[in-house]
Amino acid sequence: MSTLTEKAAVASGYRAGRTLPLRVELARQFKRRRTLVMGGILAALPVVLLIAFAIGGRPGAQNGQVTLLDTATASGANFAAVNLFVSAGFLLVIPVALFCGDTVASEAGWSSLRYLLAAPVPRARLLWSKLVVALGLSLAAMILLPLVALAVGTVAYGWGPLQIPTGGALDTTTATQRLAVVIVYIFLSQLVTAGLAFWLSTKTDAPLGAVGGAVGLTIVGNVLDQVTALGDWRDFLPAHWQYAWADAVQPHLEWSGMIQGTAVSITYAMVLFALAFRGFARKDIVS
Repeated sequence: MSTLTEKAAVASGYRAGRTLPLRVELARQFKRRRTLVMGGILAALPVVLLIAFAIGGRPGAQNGQVTLLDTATASGANFAAVNLFVSAGFLLVIPVALFCGDTVASEAGWSSLRYLLAAPVPRARLLWSKLVVALGLSLAAMILLPLVALAVGTVAYGWGPLQIPTGGALDTTTATQRLAVVIVYIFLSQLVTAGLAFWLSTKTDAPLGAVGGAVGLTIVGNVLDQVTALGDWRDFLPAHWQYAWADAVQPHLEWSGMIQGTAVSITYAMVLFALAFRGFARKDIVS
């Protein structure tokens, strides 16, 4: 009897999988001011660096040691690689934490979350749509920065091979492929930040709390990675592998560091995503 009653209570034509389509959620999130502002900041960074090099002169080796930063003006590919280098440690953490930490908490803060669930949008479906869109926007942010940097660098310094600090160069086709590997790795390494921000977003009604908490704990991870007394324990810190992508801009691509970093990040992320879905399924939504 109860089963028949439940079936009768479901509206004709209702399909849980069709509620809150990804295109609708993407349009909602893309039009938000914080998305546009974040995109503007990332697009402006290459221009800011270009002006800095124009004012301060081209970087040069110090103490006879050449770093990736010293090759910034060698070509558009080098300029794009340098933009990733200076932003991977912190700047690219912000859009991930923002898009994933703000997505659910903002709905609760606006008192619209319970109305979305009353649509009715199943809780798992709502989280899935928001998570996919948040990760999609995060990936787009990581593609936007090097893409703009490559365009700006090519106009300013020309299209050419990627000069390697240790000697040698990668031809333009190989350099483009290696930069794509770098972007993918940075995205995968930031999944732990995404998972932390998303989990916190399901626990609070304050978006800044979720975003700030994810950024803050990421900073703590970076600090702990500098504590050499931890020894091999640092291998379990996602921050320990955040620059493993540097192996991709070498004459011979080395995968071991990136594989380890990806494994650590995905492991933490899966646990945090699972906690988010499990906790939200049982949460009493009052806002």
